[in-house]
Amino acid sequence: MNAPPYPSAASDGIRQRHPGVDGGCRTVLHLEAVTKTYPSQSPVTALRGVSFAVACGEMVAITGPSGSGKSTLLNLVGLLDRPTAGTIEIDGQDVGGSPERRRAAVRALRIGFVFQSFHLLPHRTALENVMLAQVYTGLARRGRRAAALDALAQVGLSERTGSLPSALSGGERQRVAIARALLNRPSLLLCDEPTGNLDSATTAEISSVLEGLHRDGTTLLVITHNPAVAQRAQRRITIRDGYLTEPPGPQAAAPDGARHVQG
Repeated sequence: MNAPPYPSAASDGIRQRHPGVDGGCRTVLHLEAVTKTYPSQSPVTALRGVSFAVACGEMVAITGPSGSGKSTLLNLVGLLDRPTAGTIEIDGQDVGGSPERRRAAVRALRIGFVFQSFHLLPHRTALENVMLAQVYTGLARRGRRAAALDALAQVGLSERTGSLPSALSGGERQRVAIARALLNRPSLLLCDEPTGNLDSATTAEISSVLEGLHRDGTTLLVITHNPAVAQRAQRRITIRDGYLTEPPGPQAAAPDGARHVQG
């Protein structure tokens, strides 16, 4: 079977880099007046003029009840859907309304996804599951292996590289998923309920992993219903009825006005 077509950085003008390392833009994610309305006989507006930004190196948590718009926001930030109105910028590039090929390239090279369900292939080892993130990037297999080993070491799994998912605990499987998301050195690590399938002890373990990545300079946007997970974040934003609010207080202000929230 032929491999599916996959956009490369070169073919779509997407330069793979980590913002801040090479003097790149300091605002990684910027939404401006973003609205999402689902058409139907009675149109449903899930997001209402949302504006916020995330600076390089920040860890931001977004919380809210079911039906508040969290999933819609995730799909828009992850470029899995398009806004009805407004702009979405990744690394200073307006990509919310870009052609799908370019959006796919940005998803592949600038956004790392971590989901509630780990989405690991059951008959592939931890190392092979992580290496799959670079199958279509054009990197030689030897290079993919070395990068995957480094990513697994970053999440504390150097001793489990040859294990199948069935031999790993829930926390270890999620760490493999995090390592896979880190492999292409994305500008933004987007986490959707990363501890939703884990018990309280393992939730604390994964929260510590994410917090450690933040200390090392990774930019994270964590969507969660768990207040204990949100509490680890540098900034905490609430979504309700399609509006975002960020409380005043001791949360650290971001550079370049990135702590701007409006909704």
